[in-house]
Amino acid sequence: MSFGQGGPSWGGPEGQQSPQDPYGTQTTPDTPDWAALADASAARARRKRWMYIGGGVLATAVVGAIVATAVVTTNGNNTNTDNTNSASELPTPETLPTESVQPGPSFSSQAPPPPPNPRDFISSAQKDKLPLSADTLFPGKKLKMGDRAYAKGATNRTTSCSAATQGALGSVLAANGCDQVIRATYSKDGVAVTIGVAVFDTAAQAQKAKEQASGGLASLPGAGVPTFCRAGAICRKTTNAYGRYAYFTVAGFTTGKNVTVSDKDVYTTGDDLAEFTFRQIHQRGKTQASAAAAAG
Repeated sequence: MSFGQGGPSWGGPEGQQSPQDPYGTQTTPDTPDWAALADASAARARRKRWMYIGGGVLATAVVGAIVATAVVTTNGNNTNTDNTNSASELPTPETLPTESVQPGPSFSSQAPPPPPNPRDFISSAQKDKLPLSADTLFPGKKLKMGDRAYAKGATNRTTSCSAATQGALGSVLAANGCDQVIRATYSKDGVAVTIGVAVFDTAAQAQKAKEQASGGLASLPGAGVPTFCRAGAICRKTTNAYGRYAYFTVAGFTTGKNVTVSDKDVYTTGDDLAEFTFRQIHQRGKTQASAAAAAG
């Protein structure tokens, strides 16, 4: 054996010399060092065990930190309340209140019947049952229409329909079954008007009397109103019908002067009384329709 700078060198295969074991053991080149392998395996097992232990400790620390953070956050949010709940007091899904289902409103699929028509009650004597007189049709002592006020004069009710008329109107009323005529006179500033309501059993009779009307209503003087629209004086006359009622006016001057188309006061007086009479008849229908609706 010789030594150079690079360390010991051993003889080649020709000498078949084995190197000297520096530790005093004899081994052959092909035999593994079992002791060294065992030591290395034990070292690896120890490293793995410490790694598992270290990982568990780290995981435990992380979980502990999360729990601590949650507790601090919860306590911080409840600082201003008197009812602080612990984690064990939080409601579970089984203890949460459940919403009760309340039944919704029910609606009838059938539309309510329409209200009664007021005209139905004043179109037939069988349904028109309210008291009827000069006082119910023409109440009070004065009549005000807008800014115009009229003083009420005489009133009259008669079952002899022709007695309340002039000319051919009496026979027309009688032919259509007139039951009675109710009259009232109003005056203002030398102008007077008599309104007369002829009553029939049906609306058809009243309408026919209106269409056939000829002649006119007889004026009704009295209660401070002199005779007017008689002895050939020219007066303004109107004819209308509503329900089972036909109503007529005769308007003129209390002096007996003839009426001309320029006498607007006469026209206004007659129109006011005709309008008022229409409202009174319609109100009869409304009153009876409302009573029928309330009775069901």
